[in-house]
Amino acid sequence: MRNTNHLLHKSLFTILLFLIPYNAFSNGKPDPITPDEDVEYALAAEDIIEEEPLTPKYTLKTPEGEPVVVKECWSYVMAGRENEYNEHPEIKLSDICYFGAEIGIYGSLVNVPNRSKLKTQNERCHMVITCDSRSLSHFILDPEFNLRNKLLKDIVKAAAPYDGVQIDFELVPARDRKNYIKFLADLRYMLGKKKWFTVCVPARFKLLSEDIYPYQEISQYADRVFVMAYDEHWSSSKPGAIANIEWSKKVAEYAKSAIPERKLIMGMPFYGRTWSNKTTAGAWYFSGIDRILTENRVENIEYEDDIPKFTYTTEVQITGYFNDISSVLALARAYQEMDIKKIGFWRLGMEPPDFWNWIEIQKKD
Repeated sequence: MRNTNHLLHKSLFTILLFLIPYNAFSNGKPDPITPDEDVEYALAAEDIIEEEPLTPKYTLKTPEGEPVVVKECWSYVMAGRENEYNEHPEIKLSDICYFGAEIGIYGSLVNVPNRSKLKTQNERCHMVITCDSRSLSHFILDPEFNLRNKLLKDIVKAAAPYDGVQIDFELVPARDRKNYIKFLADLRYMLGKKKWFTVCVPARFKLLSEDIYPYQEISQYADRVFVMAYDEHWSSSKPGAIANIEWSKKVAEYAKSAIPERKLIMGMPFYGRTWSNKTTAGAWYFSGIDRILTENRVENIEYEDDIPKFTYTTEVQITGYFNDISSVLALARAYQEMDIKKIGFWRLGMEPPDFWNWIEIQKKD
């Protein structure tokens, strides 16, 4: 019970609440998987002790020069984070990619974002559709399984309140290359001339043998091709830039050779990544646990319900690469020098403060 007249009881209750295992409330069921970010805790405002805000000790390069002028500026907005767009009138975009609808476990279209939640002005809004499974991609693309035709019809129906549709299938099996291209061609036809159709493709330096994402072929069916020129280094790679300028220019050179200028969008990253020199989490053989205990001079083993438990403290070195206004501008200007007039970003909410002061969208003649 909560009694505001007895602060001591309230404090004790709060402490006990956090000490009780989750299983005590779930009848012995295993803990659910919790998201890596954006977890909200059910604490009242008065229960939270506010800490003094920290002052950054680092300094960043001051951006210089003139704003970058583009014909089109695209960016993604995540469903559930519409405030990252709605509450920021300073954002300058020509097109919003609303992320996103998904292909569910039975091959149907699920989680279609509610278009009315985005308070757009003159921007075009595109429904993004993802499929994050190789096996599921195979089943929806191969006509043998009788899923593709219904899915195509459902996409067209769900697209009604949108200006366009964007396909972001990043795990298409090599054997389904032809089926994937046929899927894109059929969707382009079924959407009709009034709807925009865009396709996301991974970064390339050249056409690969049996390339699942042939830029030139895809551009025949798409109004825009969004080249995801980021993740040069990724979570399990060695540390490095998300999109180094020279690497990005190499991707752009190939993209320009394969995609018509009017259709090409060069995707750029707002985000950063960190890497550590040690991985401390994992499942282990007994011999591995023995090595860890020995190397870290662990002396005390506690038994919790007859299960041995240990703790130790170790140093971990973190290396991070990220983007500030200057780095994003440097990349945008590199594309500008290559006569690339359309850029896009992954994604809104990740950008540095005041970034939008440095982007201008060219007015139509």
